[in-house]
Amino acid sequence: MWQRNRTSLADFILEGLFDDSLTHLFLFSLTIVVFLIAVSGNTLTILLICADAQLHTPMYFLLSQLSLMDLMHVSTTIPKMATNYLSGKKTISFVGCATQHFLYLSLGGAECILLALMSYDRYVAICHPLRYTVLMNRRVGLMMAVMSWLGASINSLIHTTILMHFPFCGSRKIHHFYCEFPAVVKLVCGDITVYETIVYISSIILLLFPIFLVSTSYAFILHSVIQMRSAGSKRNAFATCSSHFIVVSFWFGACIFSYMRPRSQHTPLQDKVGSVFYSIITPTLNPLIYTLRNKDVAKALRRVLGREILTQRQ
Repeated sequence: MWQRNRTSLADFILEGLFDDSLTHLFLFSLTIVVFLIAVSGNTLTILLICADAQLHTPMYFLLSQLSLMDLMHVSTTIPKMATNYLSGKKTISFVGCATQHFLYLSLGGAECILLALMSYDRYVAICHPLRYTVLMNRRVGLMMAVMSWLGASINSLIHTTILMHFPFCGSRKIHHFYCEFPAVVKLVCGDITVYETIVYISSIILLLFPIFLVSTSYAFILHSVIQMRSAGSKRNAFATCSSHFIVVSFWFGACIFSYMRPRSQHTPLQDKVGSVFYSIITPTLNPLIYTLRNKDVAKALRRVLGREILTQRQ
């Protein structure tokens, strides 16, 4: 029993993304640049929403939570990958792997729930603008954020606890650059058919159900926009929703590709490509999409920068 426990708690080996070739060195450098852009963009979005009083609305509070999730998401996976690549080591401890798995699964699930709730916010803003302050007040926005974080964390804790209690065998080499679920599951010894069924049901709840809510919200939004007589009102409505719709499409598309396919159809390369997209590229694009396409955020940035310049001159 002691020997089995020692084996279960042994280190894992992360295959990583890159080797020592010049091409991969360039790709590694590019990944680090993208990581820094993601960190800077999401941090700036959070600080901007906190600093500007005109952005203290439920919509932008939820956007700040999305940026926080993206910031934590890239910080959960990329620093460890970069450390292993630069040091030449490929190991990650059992506790480190379990922690990484819990964090990335929590943040991914929270983002799925939050994006669905943000679509409801857009539905209320477009379809019931006169009741927006009643239906979407600060208390409701705070409850949505808590629901996203708490629900996803509980789900992740359950899955991480169950997965890490399975016996692992073989070389314990994870064909990935972090402890992602499909890659870790392949190392489990024994029959996990029942657990995979539970995971599939959980994926339906956290992926397909939010997608259903998003689709329903946008169906009502589209119906309301079509009935608008003013061309300017239609443009404003589409501008308000387009950023969120683009982010939703990128995020859920990558997540479905990674988690809704049968285990037999997974390959290490496909898993890595899907993970790179939703764990690095999407968190980088989100603040850029919202900042570049959102006039309120752009105006807030100019106001904050203007105050800083005036303060320095005084």
